[in-house]
Amino acid sequence: MSEVPRITQEQKRLNREKIVRAAGEGFRLHGIDGIGIEELMKAAGMTHGGFYNHFSSKEDLALEVYRQGFADSLDALSGICEAHPRSARAALHDMVDTYVSATHRDHPETGCASAALAVDAGRHGAASQAEYCRGLKEFFGTITQMVLDRAHQSGTEPTPAQAREQAVALFSQMVGAVVVSRAVAEADPGLSDEILTANRKQLKQA
Repeated sequence: MSEVPRITQEQKRLNREKIVRAAGEGFRLHGIDGIGIEELMKAAGMTHGGFYNHFSSKEDLALEVYRQGFADSLDALSGICEAHPRSARAALHDMVDTYVSATHRDHPETGCASAALAVDAGRHGAASQAEYCRGLKEFFGTITQMVLDRAHQSGTEPTPAQAREQAVALFSQMVGAVVVSRAVAEADPGLSDEILTANRKQLKQA
């Protein structure tokens, strides 16, 4: 009798990545409770039974989605900073324009986990909140440095505490703007656009 071929470690890693990617899109679009393991595995091109070769539970997968989602978003923010090496103000404005946008609003499945999964984090207990908190703190730290760099370039010197306060408020408002604009996007597209436009304007005056 021929042996069943063993899956390689590389293939196992790739399969895990497929599951996380499918779950990242599914959770962002439908919420963690809005899509099941069978649907996620089908989207990943695998069978339901294979799920438990990679994750012990749906909650375990959700934690990985938070980790990967925030990592991807922070990588994108780093790219924005690198695109504006001489102007932290330009980098901050680019961040706002990219985040508080119709494209981000209309495509939660590929957008930032901080906006798409905020409500889920609040509902799914301490472990989910801790993972969301970890990503949030990294965002706050990166944006605080951007605020400090902008101040230095403009000749002002806020305290680190003042810069962090600005960063926390700025990012929280960006997330809130996207969440609220999504809440009315189909019922009142004009209002949804107005929410984004008003917040972009106010955020870039900060």
